[in-house]
Amino acid sequence: MPEPTPIPTEQLQFAMPPTHQSVEEERRHRKERLVAALRLFGRLGFEEGVTGHITARDPEFTDCFWVNPFGMSFSLLTLSDLILVNGEGQVVEGRHHVNQAAFAIHAQIHQARPDVVAAAHSHSTYGRALAALGELLDPITQDVCAFYESHALYDAYSGVVVDEEESRRIAAALGPHKAVILRNHGLLTVGDSVDAAAWWFLTMERSCQVQLTAKAAGKPVLISHHDAVRTREQLGSDLVAWINYQPLYQQLARSEPDMFG
Repeated sequence: MPEPTPIPTEQLQFAMPPTHQSVEEERRHRKERLVAALRLFGRLGFEEGVTGHITARDPEFTDCFWVNPFGMSFSLLTLSDLILVNGEGQVVEGRHHVNQAAFAIHAQIHQARPDVVAAAHSHSTYGRALAALGELLDPITQDVCAFYESHALYDAYSGVVVDEEESRRIAAALGPHKAVILRNHGLLTVGDSVDAAAWWFLTMERSCQVQLTAKAAGKPVLISHHDAVRTREQLGSDLVAWINYQPLYQQLARSEPDMFG
């Protein structure tokens, strides 16, 4: 048997974000990814009653965004359940109400950050626990370095966010970053795709869990500034987030195809 010949690199498969031939195709893609991310959040227990929401900017009507309807379980959502909300908080497509907190927070973020396609927020357990401490994430693991100097703390709390001015302050606190910790509230992440925003939320929640666990066990050793920055440059882009998210999306698409019906 002859010695195996290496396959040329250019012949190996590697998934990259798709390109779209029409705005309708891109809209369909964003909605599919949105409903999948919502189902994933349901699987992972990120639902807390009627709180929590993920939004995706419409590719044509860029002041509008798609979002899960108020009062419907993440785990049961289908493509047809999603609603489209305009910049005034009015439902322009769909037959369900919008969560007013979802509109208030996300509308200001989408307006302040034209680069943001999607934003994710829910009352996850470890995110709330770290938010209750009013702390940022420390560079104590390789994964969390993706957030090093790339997340912020909104150091205030004034109740359920339905006020436009409060939402503007949250958007200002987020600034150019990929995430913000809302003190006494929870986590919010953004990305240039639904996949990226969802991945940032998932890995941020796990990073909160690791930080709380490590500090409960002892005194964590910090990664140096230089190494944390270098690691962030390797792991902290929305493209890397998109790539990391694909195995999760593949599991959902295969096991729950009804979500696209």
